[in-house]
Amino acid sequence: MGLLDGKVAVITGAARGIGKAIALKYASEGADVAFTDLVINEAAEATVKEIEAYGVKCRAYASNAANFEETHTVVGQIAEEFGHIDILVNNAGITKDGLMMRMSEGQWDAVLNVNLKSAFNFIHACVPIMAKQRSGCIINMSSVVGVSGNAGQCNYSASKAGLIGLAKSIAKEMGPRGIRANCIAPGFIISDMTNALPEKIRQEWEASIPLRRGGTPEDVANVALFLASPLASYVSGQVIHCCGGMNC
Repeated sequence: MGLLDGKVAVITGAARGIGKAIALKYASEGADVAFTDLVINEAAEATVKEIEAYGVKCRAYASNAANFEETHTVVGQIAEEFGHIDILVNNAGITKDGLMMRMSEGQWDAVLNVNLKSAFNFIHACVPIMAKQRSGCIINMSSVVGVSGNAGQCNYSASKAGLIGLAKSIAKEMGPRGIRANCIAPGFIISDMTNALPEKIRQEWEASIPLRRGGTPEDVANVALFLASPLASYVSGQVIHCCGGMNC
């Protein structure tokens, strides 16, 4: 018996990285998984096969999460093919870093659209389904910089702070319908992006973390599993930091 047996999870941006780790974790606990990405390429199809190896149903959907109409269309397709939607993880995100004085309007709009508007789009499409079921779990992937801010990332920090306010508001609005909403705020998570940093920068960053290591996508996936499972049935409107103590 898995913690998520019989559940259907929708995860945005799950072809790789943290989203993929969450999808695999959910599948290992019995959930069927539908995930979206801008383009479904060979890597995404390989992720589908990895998920299906757990004996669950999985399908990948090409969709621009920042597009309202596309999102409603794809959520309708998922609901029809899977029968219901129990868990929504708003994980899609990008960075376009730069100092405020040099940041273009395009950099600002792109990050806010992908990171924040996409979450609104998917919540807007999924909440009526969850409300009818009188149950549902929404997880927004925020960041420690959404709480503390970060120089050179005003657009990213603003988008991640917005996800926190969005989750807290949904928790209050939809709690009477049995829908929970929470955020995860990862810190320094080892990824292709962080691996590309100069070794000295990585060492300095890791030295600033009380646990003295960067996190892994699996660390974040474990928190996402907890929040989606019955173990967190009375947890809503919260931000759980997965940062090794760097933001405590």
